[in-house]
Amino acid sequence: MIMQRRLFVLVLAATLAGCAGRTRLESDLRVRGAPDWVNKGTAYVEDKDGRLFHGVGSAGPAGDDALQRAIADDRARAEVARIFSSYLDVATRDYQAAGRAGEARTSEEALSRQVHSLTKVNLSGAKIVARWLDARAKTVYSIAELDVKHVKEMVAVTHDMNEDLRRYLNANAENVFDRVAHGSK
Repeated sequence: MIMQRRLFVLVLAATLAGCAGRTRLESDLRVRGAPDWVNKGTAYVEDKDGRLFHGVGSAGPAGDDALQRAIADDRARAEVARIFSSYLDVATRDYQAAGRAGEARTSEEALSRQVHSLTKVNLSGAKIVARWLDARAKTVYSIAELDVKHVKEMVAVTHDMNEDLRRYLNANAENVFDRVAHGSK
């Protein structure tokens, strides 16, 4: 039951992420005593651990502690899906522009299928790295993390991807991340 619900939430998140507009990553919830990541919210992060997609989710009291944590975890993964989708939008626009100038040609429909497939595969690599309970509000916060290195590893083993797109993503993943994280799309 929980696995089916998680799968549904991931598919729903990936679908909604495909419809996402401009990603806004500023937050300051001002939750007293909370870790920085709770108040910062969903973000692109570049630090000693690498280039990371961080998604923060929360859940109020649900009557069951395990269910409350699972809801917060799923919402954190959905946030990763949302910002990862924005990242892929920029990467594919760049790829398409480069393809028009060179020999590489990929149809819009095929490219869309490949990006959707890549999103699903990479979201399975988004892991919950921390949780925090706001005892006063009885709210659980979760943070999910996806590393650009993981994205590149998944691109390398995805068999149904256009070879030119695979090369482009492997060569430019960090540059696209840097541009998106610093707001220059």
